[in-house]
Amino acid sequence: MKHKTCVSIAEKTPDKIKKTLKIALKKSDYVEVRFDFLKIEQIPEAIKIIKKDLSKIVCTLRPKTEGGKFAGNEKERIAILKLIAEYNPFLLDVEFNTLKKNSSLVKYLKSTKTKLLVSWHDFKKTPSSAELKKKMKQMSKFSSNVKIVCTAKSTDDSNRMLELYSKKGKISLISFAMGDFGRISRILCLYLGSPYTYVSLGKAIAPGQFSVDEVKKITNLKK
Repeated sequence: MKHKTCVSIAEKTPDKIKKTLKIALKKSDYVEVRFDFLKIEQIPEAIKIIKKDLSKIVCTLRPKTEGGKFAGNEKERIAILKLIAEYNPFLLDVEFNTLKKNSSLVKYLKSTKTKLLVSWHDFKKTPSSAELKKKMKQMSKFSSNVKIVCTAKSTDDSNRMLELYSKKGKISLISFAMGDFGRISRILCLYLGSPYTYVSLGKAIAPGQFSVDEVKKITNLKK
């Protein structure tokens, strides 16, 4: 089985996205474009630039409340998510909390048949196994693609994130832990059924993230 990677790109201009995307697609199966690092008015241009490669792109627009950088208000963010959905990317990452309180967005995304990746992050801790399992079940009501990422303060925390794979059923699950204690879970998740793991091109974008070259060395990836 080939272990896949997804390079996270967090550039501040559409031009930089264009350059970095070219390099990232040569090294990685997928690329996550973090639109929240751009100014609102730059986003339409960025979408046009990445349009031809959208079948390999995960589109993300994180609000500040979810650890992102999006500077606009929630109404503007929802409008941009709807715009991205119309282009039908490989996956559109939308937070579980956003979907929970926005039934009109859920309805709209269903109408566009966009492949949703429902995500949930805990930047402070890792909840209990029971809580994680419950969260996964709730999230899977919105999509079969689920991403749960928590912060590990111990090896046990990291293990709990990986144990979710044995409970996932038919869900396509991405689950690992952030931070130093969670670092190895970013690799182990590939062996437990994660469709891919998030990597950087060089400098880590998230705590504990490996670079794409490091992951290839560890898993002996051929690309």
